Amino acid sequence: MAENEVENVAGESKGDKFKRLASKRVVNAIQKIELLTNLAGPGYESTPEEVTKILTALQSSVDKVKAAFLKQKIDKTVFKL
Repeated sequence: MAENEVENVAGESKGDKFKRLASKRVVNAIQKIELLTNLAGPGYESTPEEVTKILTALQSSVDKVKAAFLKQKIDKTVFKL
């Protein structure tokens, strides 16, 4: 094991822990986002303004994830229709 690679209590390296958790969390996030696609179906009605609010909130959250990985300042996303 590399000298700068720290293990956690379970003996898992930080890199392995990142990969394990990131894989699960990204899959979960994608599934939740894809559920929003159902709202575009004929069983629902939305205004262009509501759609814009949803898409803006999602983009803001993605931008915050990107900023976190780039070590930039992050503000909380607030969403309300």
